[in-house]
Amino acid sequence: MSVINWFPGHMHKARKDIAEVMPLVDIIIEVLDARIPFSSENPLVPELRGDTPCIKLLNKADLADPETTALWVAHMEKERGIKALPVSQKQPDQIRQLLHLCETMLPHRNLNKRAVRAMIMGVPNVGKSTIINILAGRTIARTGNEAGITKAQQKIKLDNNILLTDTPGFLWPKLSPPSCAYRLAVTAAIKDTVFDYADIAVFAANYLMHAYPAALKERYRIENLPDSDIEILDAIGVQRGCIRKGGSVDLQKVSALFITELRAGLLGPISFETPSMIEEEERDEKEAQAEKARAKEEHDRIRRMKARKRSR
Repeated sequence: MSVINWFPGHMHKARKDIAEVMPLVDIIIEVLDARIPFSSENPLVPELRGDTPCIKLLNKADLADPETTALWVAHMEKERGIKALPVSQKQPDQIRQLLHLCETMLPHRNLNKRAVRAMIMGVPNVGKSTIINILAGRTIARTGNEAGITKAQQKIKLDNNILLTDTPGFLWPKLSPPSCAYRLAVTAAIKDTVFDYADIAVFAANYLMHAYPAALKERYRIENLPDSDIEILDAIGVQRGCIRKGGSVDLQKVSALFITELRAGLLGPISFETPSMIEEEERDEKEAQAEKARAKEEHDRIRRMKARKRSR
């Protein structure tokens, strides 16, 4: 598994700008991708947020497995000051619930004195701009199916006396564990020029063959799934005519086709992570880091011993 990272200069600036205005914010709306609620949850947000109430908006819920989304809602709402709300851009009324929810999460505040100062944030291409346009009832934020469109903060006056600050989508300097970065790439939160389609297609095929085998079989008319991810992509390539001269499957072409259809929800509602899966990944990551630290300590110990021997 290769390393995927994307942290251009405007993201560093976005983080600094958010930190500056955060003390003035009454409530945060963090837009997540319902298919990857953990991977699309920026770990820098809790340190920026402090005790400010937060609505976790699980967008694109129509593309996610509803049973898994329910698990994520319950998991997130264990934390004090957090409310999780699954929504779909295809159902604007779900999104407009935010206006009332902002009020209910600030019960002790006198809403008649001044506008509620809300801030909306999220990783790139999570649908934040479309949500803003729905809340505003008009086109304010530029939208598009690519990462990194919003480049600067802007303020929008909404109904229910809410003043919303829009922020650029930003990731974090080191995407870890690697599987997190792959899930962000699969769902288009990372610019396509940063990764290889075949690389993330193999990752996605491997996940689906274990978690959603029926979806693969039905979409690509494969009666018996092969035993490996590469063989699955080969089978899809044969079905879809992604063939090079000489009869071999064009891996780049079939990978791009597979990822495009997966992103569009053509394989059905799919979630790429569950709370229990993430807990296991975090345990493995901690163990790996601890092992790395132990190896470094042993290396340093041997180096010191050799240095002492040479100095005698």
